[in-house]
Amino acid sequence: MTSPDSDDKLDPAAERVLRRMRRFAAFSGLIMLLGFLAVFGAIGYKLMSGRKSTPAEIAGTIQLPKGAEVRAAVVSGDLIAVTVAREGRVETHLFDLETRAPRGVLGFASAP
Repeated sequence: MTSPDSDDKLDPAAERVLRRMRRFAAFSGLIMLLGFLAVFGAIGYKLMSGRKSTPAEIAGTIQLPKGAEVRAAVVSGDLIAVTVAREGRVETHLFDLETRAPRGVLGFASAP
């Protein structure tokens, strides 16, 4: 066997095939590199742009119906959800995070 460093030359047809394969490999590698850059660029953009953050401090008073017993309260996005028990029913009252204005009420009932 001959070593790759030997002075043996390939015939012209084999050299053309070898050059063509090297160009194909270089082009494929470049396309793959561009694809990786696009994917990691999109991931980085998503991480850096982020969502609107919730205020660091939430303070204030929310008026609930008379006799309501608070079971849970959750802040999600631009809403505050307060689950209350009142007169034997369970309801979730939704309020705007910024203004504390009521946005709706979800009632829960068991099937008969």
